[in-house]
Amino acid sequence: MKELFFLVEEDPEGGYTAQAVGENIFTQGETMAELKSMIRDAVTCHYDSTEQQPTLIRLHFVKEEVFAL
Repeated sequence: MKELFFLVEEDPEGGYTAQAVGENIFTQGETMAELKSMIRDAVTCHYDSTEQQPTLIRLHFVKEEVFAL
């Protein structure tokens, strides 16, 4: 696997959450630096060997806005 994509959102209670696309990996962190560290740890734990691990992780930031007409 070459790349793994994560959807990153701000948590309403503070911090950030990240969900992998196509894999059952979810993690969270209080700061962006902590989130990146947690993503690395979660990816390492998810795959059995380093050959299966992605070589590149992409973060896609999702921001939802609601406004009235």
